Amino acid sequence: MSNQKTVLIVEDEKNIVDILRFNLQREGYNTMEAYDGADGLEKARTGNPDLILLDVMLPKMIGFDVCKQLRAEGNNVPVIILTAREEEADKVLGLEIGADDYITKPFSMRELIARVGANIRRTAMSAPAAATASAASMPVSGELSINTDSHQVFRSGKAIDLTQREYELLTFLASHPNKVYSRIALMEQVWNYGYVGDDVRTVDVTVRRLREKIEVDPANPAYILTRRGVGYYFAV
Repeated sequence: MSNQKTVLIVEDEKNIVDILRFNLQREGYNTMEAYDGADGLEKARTGNPDLILLDVMLPKMIGFDVCKQLRAEGNNVPVIILTAREEEADKVLGLEIGADDYITKPFSMRELIARVGANIRRTAMSAPAAATASAASMPVSGELSINTDSHQVFRSGKAIDLTQREYELLTFLASHPNKVYSRIALMEQVWNYGYVGDDVRTVDVTVRRLREKIEVDPANPAYILTRRGVGYYFAV
């Protein structure tokens, strides 16, 4: 794999770390490992990984707090939460605090590798911190514009901080204006998953987070609308 991507594994069970490291390296990824939340946070800051596999139950600092802290610092590295519990609340909380995805233990290695691939950033995105809406901007609707070069979204010329997944969902819907997509279609198109199961809840949470960031009044959205019983669409 040219331009090797690095996955940071934050997990306190050594046997799981060893299996993940072996399989990820076999797929061509570099790996870094941390066995507690505090070390994971430190390595996320200094090691600049392309993706983090983050266990929830960790010594020193739980996974949710690691993710929350990274997002608060403006770090939008893709994060996949590993949870041993089939708790709906865990999944929703993980997404609410800015994780891109979650996978429940025990997981199949094929599924995990597929999700890592689907979540790794397609391009190395580095945008100047003080970037403003420029020529590469695609005005989408009203005050909203998307800079497809820097992968940034602006409202009234001010940059909005989105996770990679939120950005991809917005650009996908915005590039097909007024076309309604079901949650399952969005899982396939935006999340790149060919199987769905319970994961449609992920779409709802991501839409809600996106509305909170881009809408003036998230309770009465102007951009991403719901067609009841069908799905979501970007209104123009």
